[in-house]
Parts: sequence; structure tokens; C-alpha cells
Amino acid sequence: MSRTSDNNGAGWRNCLLLCTLLALSAGGCAGPGDAAVTVLQRTLGVEPESLDYHKARTKQAGDVQRDIGEGLTGYSATGELLAAAAQSWELSEDGRQYTFTLRPESRWSNGATVTAAHFVYSFRRLVDPRTAAFYAQSLADIENAAEIIAGELSPQSLGVEASGDFELIVRLRQPVPYFLSLLSHPSTFPLHPPAVEALGDEHARPGSFVSNGAYKLDAWEVGSVIELSRNEYYRADDETAIDKVRHHIITEAQAELNRYRAGELDITANIPQESLQAMREQRPDEVRVAPYLGNYFYGLNLTRPPFAGNAKLRQALSMAIDREAITEKVTGRGETPAYGWVPPGVAQYESPQFPWAGMSAEERHAEARRLYRDAGYSEEKPLQIELRYNTSESHKRIALAIESMWRVVLGVKTDLINEEFQVLLSHIRAQEITEVYVSSWLGDYNDAHTFLHLLESDSPSNMFGYRNEEYDAQMRRAATKTDPYTRQLFLEEAERVLLADHPVIPIYFRVSKHLVNPRIQGWGDNVLDYHYSQHLRISLPD
Repeated sequence: MSRTSDNNGAGWRNCLLLCTLLALSAGGCAGPGDAAVTVLQRTLGVEPESLDYHKARTKQAGDVQRDIGEGLTGYSATGELLAAAAQSWELSEDGRQYTFTLRPESRWSNGATVTAAHFVYSFRRLVDPRTAAFYAQSLADIENAAEIIAGELSPQSLGVEASGDFELIVRLRQPVPYFLSLLSHPSTFPLHPPAVEALGDEHARPGSFVSNGAYKLDAWEVGSVIELSRNEYYRADDETAIDKVRHHIITEAQAELNRYRAGELDITANIPQESLQAMREQRPDEVRVAPYLGNYFYGLNLTRPPFAGNAKLRQALSMAIDREAITEKVTGRGETPAYGWVPPGVAQYESPQFPWAGMSAEERHAEARRLYRDAGYSEEKPLQIELRYNTSESHKRIALAIESMWRVVLGVKTDLINEEFQVLLSHIRAQEITEVYVSSWLGDYNDAHTFLHLLESDSPSNMFGYRNEEYDAQMRRAATKTDPYTRQLFLEEAERVLLADHPVIPIYFRVSKHLVNPRIQGWGDNVLDYHYSQHLRISLPD
């Protein structure tokens, strides 16, 4: 906001007061004669570890990255897959080659044209072992990608090619039914080569990040807020309604709720369990609870005792958990008990369940005790384990409930250990001291593969140490099928193998939970819980 004159008297002072009030809520204003500036205030929860498309891995990073970048495809507000940086594509008859036609009007935030070569550059960097990208495997089905990731071939040999400024060719090893959905993920967004070459890993910082999305990165106050402003060069800037976006980093759910109630926030990332019912009664039109492709589970370290080679013990612990009690009395926000691995609602998939899912509690507990004894444990020789969870009141309540269930049903002695998230993550990756730990997986695309690939033996996301030849074989068979129904059958069989082996303990399937101010227009519930700021509008008072 710029002051143009001191001769406006009370009118100017009133505008200053109005601007101050609006800045605390969703909008702002400029000086006399200037257009109003709309500001969206939303929250992330935990802080992104990075905004580099190839270094980040969390949902929070992705929420910001989808505002500042754009892939070949994207999603509508209600979760339909759309053309984005690509205006169209063609698929070869054998399903192994995509030819994308890019939008010639696409521009970087510095005004330069976005070309097919920029996607080639980004794809090569993603699979380059020197990048050590968590999502490198997302491109594993492109020709030579697996060999590049393994360090056997040069990134230059990747099966992607810019056959013109606006034509991109991608060659696959085999048909991949969900490939277009993969290309909406931030890890596949294009990079501006001059910026990356000049700055390396520093290119994704405020003042340096050259991006192609609806917004650009202005500032990042660690532990506080990430600030964005609209990218005037964005190809659809005339359709962007909100001028600035502030992603607030608020780790405490109650603090987030308090700021929302005070009018400082437009959208929350969560709703505290203890406040959900009150919000439903007080602000029913602002509570948005919807199905979500995410699961909450306890991971097991399968590389060493007590869980290595002991499926009976793993199943006993799983059967001793009363999932209904947890979702109804502990979480209580609409979550559903998880008796399988893949959440319901995935496109073209019927999620299998544990064979014992229909048992009564008494029957489950009796079978759990039998398996516990068969696994070598008893009241005289109880299992003693450590359960690690990252700092969160919700994780703590669930851990206390499950510790009690294991103790009452089986006699297990459980030590609860609270750690900061990054510490817990490092312990899980090292697999040296972890035994049981809290974890979660959120679908990156609407396909069962986004959950099932996690447990494949060669998956870099497999932090459990799980190895099952039959499971891998079913996943390989599914990967070769182009018929959706046949592919579905193999994926479902793979999940049945998984559930019989109990390598993880699913607890519940997630729902998304947000408070959305009534002045926010354009919000759409969707199973991926993607809410691009460019889809939203702020309805300001007359």
C-alpha cells in the first residue's frame, strides 16, 4: 500500500484503519484510487522441509508447491484430472508413448517462455541419483529411469525428449494407467534451468525461485508464514481471483482454531478433535469433513526381532486393537476403522479387508491371545516393546489407548516414546532402534498403486524392511495389464497377500477436516484434499 498524498484528511486515515482490519482477515486494500488487494490466510500445520520440487516429500510442501508451480496435468477443485501446462496429449496404440502439446502461452515468473526442454531438464534431475529425490521412483516406468536411479546409466538417457519448443515425448517401459495422474505431482513440475544451474539447491528460496504457477514465492519466515503473490505472467492470470496467499505455519491445533475464531484465518488445516462437535453446532456451514485418500497406521520394523519372520505376533497385536473405540472415542472426527490397507474411494478398486474383520470383539481377542502364545509369548513371558510417536496430542491419545488394549488383551508391556517428527523419521529410516512407530500415508494420485507400491521390496518408500515374493509378483502382474478390470484383480490379490502377512497395522482411514470461512468461494471437497488457491475467491462485503 502506498501513500500518495497527505491531503485526504479523515478519508485517508479511515482507509488506513480499514486496511489494518482487513489485513488481519482475508482482504487488504491499497491507497486512494488503487484497486483492493485480496489476501487469503490459510494454514499448513507443520513446516515444509523444502519447496524444492525434488527435495520435498510432505503434504504441507505440496500444498505450497501446487500454488507456485504447475505440472503437465492438475486437478479441479472437486478432484477431476485436468490438462494444465499441457493443453493436450496423444497416447500410442501400445500405451507406451505419450506426446504432450504444451501451452505456448505458459510463462515463468520472470516472463520467459516455458518449453518442453524445461520438463526434460526437471525429469532428468528428479531421477539423477545425485539429487537423492524421495519421489524419483514416480518416474520409474519411463524408459531407462530405473537404471538411472540405480546409477547404471546417465540421466541423459531418460526416455523423455523435447521434439519442439512445445512438444514433449515420454516413452514408457510398459503401459501405466495412472501416469497422467502422476504428472500432477509437484515432483514432476518443470524447473527453470538457468536458476537451478546458477543457484543449485538455493534456487527454491524467496527471491530466487523462478516458477510457472499462479503464484510466486515472496517470503518465508521460518516457523511463521510463507507468503505468495500472484504471478502476473501466469498463463491464466486473468482467472486468478486472489492477489496474495499467506500459508501460516501453526503446529498446535487449538492455537489454529483460536486464530480462526478471531478472524485471522480463512482456512484451517485441521480441526481439534475436542472442538469438532462444538464447531458443528456453532458454525455448521464452515465445517468441511470429507473422505480422504489417507491411512493412519503403526509401522513395524521387520528387519529384526521381535517382528522379523513373526507374522503371528504381528497379527495378534493388530487383532487386539479396538478400532471402533479409537475412531469413536479417541479421534471422533469421522474417521473409519481400517481393516485393510487401501482406503475406500479409490478409483476402479474394491478394497479387501482382513479375513477376521467381521469377528466380534470377543472372538478377535480370543484369536489374538492364541496367536500371541503361538508366537512364543505369554503372561509369564510378555512381549516388551517401544512405541514411538511424534509430538502431537492426538498421537499421544491414540498411543495411550492402544498401549492399554495390548496390555489388557495380551499382557504386552509397551514403553511410549515421544519424539520430534524429524528425529522419529531419522530413527525409522535407520531401522536401528525402532520397533513400533506411528505413521501415515496420503495418496499422491487416485489409484490403488499409490498405497500398494509402498510395500514392494524395491520401493524406496518401503521403510519397514518388508519382503514378500508373492506380493511383488502380483504387483508385477498388475503392472503389465492394460485392461482396467484385469489390473484391478491383480492389485486386489496383492493386497490380500499383504493383509495375510500383516507387515503393518492399519488403524483408521482418514478424513479431511477444515474450517472454511463463508466468504471463501470455490472450495470443493475431494478425496485427494487438494485445494489450489487459484481456484478460490474471496467475497468481500459491499
